[in-house]
Amino acid sequence: MSEFEAELRNKVAEAERTLHEARQAGHDYEIHLHTARIRDLLDLATRHGIDTTGWIAAALLENSGTGC
Repeated sequence: MSEFEAELRNKVAEAERTLHEARQAGHDYEIHLHTARIRDLLDLATRHGIDTTGWIAAALLENSGTGC
């Protein structure tokens, strides 16, 4: 695993933790922000040819919990 991939994985994991915290607190806007951040990081990885399968549960991103 390259340093770039490792850093992306770390950032996704960090965003996932903060997403869980926002969900527990019921902060809809923060949920939206953290979900968008995770999607951006996964898109960046994909653009660089990195397989992100298994990095994060798809269901976590399907329901941002914002009602938007």
